[in-house]
Amino acid sequence: MKTKLFGILLITIVFFSCKEENQSTSQDTSKTEVKASDNSLIYPEEKHFKSLRQVTFGGDNAEAYWSFDDKQLVFQSNYDKWNVSCDQMFLMNADQTFDSIAPPMVSTGKGRTTCSYFLPDNKHIIYASTHLGDENCPDTPLRKNGKYIWPVYDTFDIFVADLEGNIVKQLTHEPGYDAEPTVSPKGDKIVFTSTRSGDLELYTMNLDGTDVKQITNELGYDGGAFFSPDGTKIIFRSSRPKTEQEIKEYKDLLAEGLVEPTDMELYICNADGSDLRQLTDLGNANWSPFFHPSGEKILFSSNFEAERGFPFNLYLIDIDGKNLERVTHSETFDAFPVFSNDGKKLAFSSNRNNGGGRDTNLFIAEWVD
Repeated sequence: MKTKLFGILLITIVFFSCKEENQSTSQDTSKTEVKASDNSLIYPEEKHFKSLRQVTFGGDNAEAYWSFDDKQLVFQSNYDKWNVSCDQMFLMNADQTFDSIAPPMVSTGKGRTTCSYFLPDNKHIIYASTHLGDENCPDTPLRKNGKYIWPVYDTFDIFVADLEGNIVKQLTHEPGYDAEPTVSPKGDKIVFTSTRSGDLELYTMNLDGTDVKQITNELGYDGGAFFSPDGTKIIFRSSRPKTEQEIKEYKDLLAEGLVEPTDMELYICNADGSDLRQLTDLGNANWSPFFHPSGEKILFSSNFEAERGFPFNLYLIDIDGKNLERVTHSETFDAFPVFSNDGKKLAFSSNRNNGGGRDTNLFIAEWVD
């Protein structure tokens, strides 16, 4: 496996997300220190951004997902000024920013949470949490045998909550890791990652947790899945070991509740798991994919052009694997792109304009094709 992938990124700062562990960097970004309302936040080559607004101004903020009516977003943050010790879920209106004030928290404030997503009624969200296993933040191991690793907490389960933060239903009850849920734009299915088979595979279920079906079955960490706009396809990222040594290392780590995020490529399949095929073969880390509103392209984050594990930038690629196009031109980290349901805006996380520090903030761009 490639070893240069997340070296510097993992040394600096890590927070957990349903799509990937967000690896912020501490590289010098002083040249991007501009006012949040100033469109010089946009690099000259970033032709798909008509405007760009910074939403948060401190901490690690990511996984911002739109309500079905595009009026609100829910996101996760570990910003200590918001009185959290590890990732919790926060709610915002689409036109808000958060500098000196904190948004309302819509998770319990207990354990570690990840991967919140709106349900079609715009009145409820789903997210994964470890709070039933322990109300404290779990430990965050980063290295084992000299290699970078992530914990896969077996206390993660998926819950439904209202927008006041009250849990109204628990959707998963199986032993092991159940997390990374997202909802089909059709409003009928949830896709999520689970270890219930003994490996990290993708599953779908109804919004009430019934009719659970396994849709991937190859060895490796399948995660970060999203439905296409019409709900017929699923895009996800996977690190799939191939050699005997890679397979042994993967299995040994998973037995300890750990994974090694080194090589990740994008895969696409039908919503029932059929017609599975590998979409990218770029090397390094290709992850946090999301369908373009047309359903014919994928926007994703990658460091395949990097020499030292960074920068991460956003790229577009056709669903047949052709016409790769670089979208952002950061020198540090751009990831977690999510289009609004009307296709007019893009929320993503970036290290730009963080004063050369380690903060990863949310940004919202007006999108231009």
